[in-house]
Amino acid sequence: MESKQITTITIFRFEGKNRYWIFTQMQRSLAGFKKIKGLTFFKMLGSGGKNGFSKMLNLNVYAFLGVWESESDANDFFDNSAFYQEFDTRCTEAWTIFMENKAAHGRWSGVSPFENFQPYAGGLIAVITRARIKLRFLPKFWSYVPRVADNLFDHEGFLFSIGIGELPLLTQATFSIWKDQSYMHQYAYKSKLHSEVIKKTRELGWYKEELFANFIPYKSVGNWEGINPLEEYLNNEKPLDT
Repeated sequence: MESKQITTITIFRFEGKNRYWIFTQMQRSLAGFKKIKGLTFFKMLGSGGKNGFSKMLNLNVYAFLGVWESESDANDFFDNSAFYQEFDTRCTEAWTIFMENKAAHGRWSGVSPFENFQPYAGGLIAVITRARIKLRFLPKFWSYVPRVADNLFDHEGFLFSIGIGELPLLTQATFSIWKDQSYMHQYAYKSKLHSEVIKKTRELGWYKEELFANFIPYKSVGNWEGINPLEEYLNNEKPLDT
């Protein structure tokens, strides 16, 4: 059986005293994740207010990004790991998106974590954009974030987005899901405001490090805001390892 590298993103919501527990896990949990079988790259990520696109921290919402040697390794972690079960037990909501890697360029923490790219045949597309911002450009960068976020939420074909990151203010990642690649391209390259940000990025060199990656979601497990947001779009029985 051939194994394909896959990527997962899990978004958690914590309430009450568990908000403080998860905050402590941003550093304490790193040693545990390093021991997980088949996990080749991972990040524990915080979120800001206003769906993540705010300089203010959201102490309720966190995310776990995992890159796996195979889907079976990911399933074993989510289904059987006592380490993960503590996260799952303490949160009030958790939603995991399983994705094939489609394309990527750039680096994250000095490495290129995504490989084994798969062809896209239509349907849902997910995007991660991540950047580490140079200190002198922080005010200018954050002056654009609220307007870009509002423009994103109103765009045709948009399904979901959240702003996440490792360090408040300095690093910013956006995870978004679109009904089809054409909608994503229309926003990325034809939206006036987003195009302006891309232009300034190239002209001024805002970032110390950046990464852009596309994924093909194929399974959606759990709930967010009371529903499984991708249930109507995905056949969750699709096998990945063949």
